[in-house]
Amino acid sequence: MSTKDIYENIEYLALYNALDTNINNVTIDTRKIKLNDCYIGIKGEKNDGNKFYMDAFNKGATIVILDNYEYNENDIKYLQKNNKMLIVVPDSIKALGSLAKFKRSKFKNPVIAITGSAGKTSTKDMVYSVLNKKYKAHKTIGNQNNHIGLPLSILSLDETNEILVLEMGMNHLKEISYLTDIARPDVAIITNVGTAHIGNLGNRSNILKAKLEILEGLNDSGTLIINNDNDLLHRWYLKYKDKYNYNIITIGINNNSDFIATDIKMKDNSSIFYCKGEKYIVPIGGEHFIYNALVAIATSSIFNVPINLIREGIKDFELSANRMSITNKDDILIIDDSYNANYDSMSYAIKYLGNLDGRLIAVLGTMKELGDFSEELHRNLGKLIVNEEINILITVGDYAKYINEEAINQGFNVNNSYHFNNNKDAINLLKKIITANDKVLIKASNSLNFKEIVDAIKGEI
Repeated sequence: MSTKDIYENIEYLALYNALDTNINNVTIDTRKIKLNDCYIGIKGEKNDGNKFYMDAFNKGATIVILDNYEYNENDIKYLQKNNKMLIVVPDSIKALGSLAKFKRSKFKNPVIAITGSAGKTSTKDMVYSVLNKKYKAHKTIGNQNNHIGLPLSILSLDETNEILVLEMGMNHLKEISYLTDIARPDVAIITNVGTAHIGNLGNRSNILKAKLEILEGLNDSGTLIINNDNDLLHRWYLKYKDKYNYNIITIGINNNSDFIATDIKMKDNSSIFYCKGEKYIVPIGGEHFIYNALVAIATSSIFNVPINLIREGIKDFELSANRMSITNKDDILIIDDSYNANYDSMSYAIKYLGNLDGRLIAVLGTMKELGDFSEELHRNLGKLIVNEEINILITVGDYAKYINEEAINQGFNVNNSYHFNNNKDAINLLKKIITANDKVLIKASNSLNFKEIVDAIKGEI
């Protein structure tokens, strides 16, 4: 990408010292700047990136883009003397999106976009792992799935990449609409429609509507892959399957689907299943990872990945940090799913724990962004705790108390149920009660910082 490509493809208010030279990378972090990069200053919750433009120049940036800048004659002299360029825009984030949209238009290889209420990141990781066995694939790093992260993922493509796997998240309507307009996917994947962000969206019908926004950017001859076992997606499929030009592929375990898992055998740390007569081994336990594998198989069928490479990709896939990371420390099985939580992912994790042997300990924290549904959905988890025969329940945070209350209401042993207002007290209890052969699940919304509980159990703090 050249500096000319940049200013010709974004809306700007002022341009100082126009250049026509190539730039290497686009970044919003001055710590990552290298020679001939483009720096975009974005105002965050804690810091205003617009203030660090001279730092960016000093570290080698050729061009900076800012949406908060006061004209300074000394700056203009600096630009001219050092062959640098500065652009002032109405909105830095929109400028970032415009640059990503331009780069996507130049990328002629396939783009896959994944959204859903739960399992987006793990599905992305598995799809990438399989496709990367045949192609030089690139993917969203971690959970950079929003209006900043997705453009940065696209802008980090290089000329060797043959396929791109993107993750799309949202909190409100029209957010995925914005992302899919940038990404223009050839394959769109919806993992499920649950209750994540229901506090913002009001009901599951609106969540479905938000997820389906991904279709607005889907290539006319593209493919949509959906989880046919999800109630809302299943009903949508039955109603609309013949009304679109693009191909629709279904995956499932319970409902008849194009790619269906059969002969499932669940183990503590893995699963085995068959699909279209072929055997697959998933290296992580839990039914939801079978769904992820089915999506990977379906996606791979579009791109003619051989069965042996699909098997390898599923078997070798690695999760992003703090997502169902399973480790054994002194014969204690630690299930670190501490990165984030909503009702759907909580349910999956509790059901996984319930399938294990030994004493089962669930350490659960408040789920955020549930609005008026907060108490109800936390209480539903309390019922699930009883159904899955969890032995010890520890909760932390305001709404998490309802998990405890409802579990006790449903017959859970009050002597094995604990609620705390902070992580420190939960850690102190865990250190007293944990013994060999215990299985411990740790999960909450990211703001509760349950990672410190994980680290404490592992003896790292």
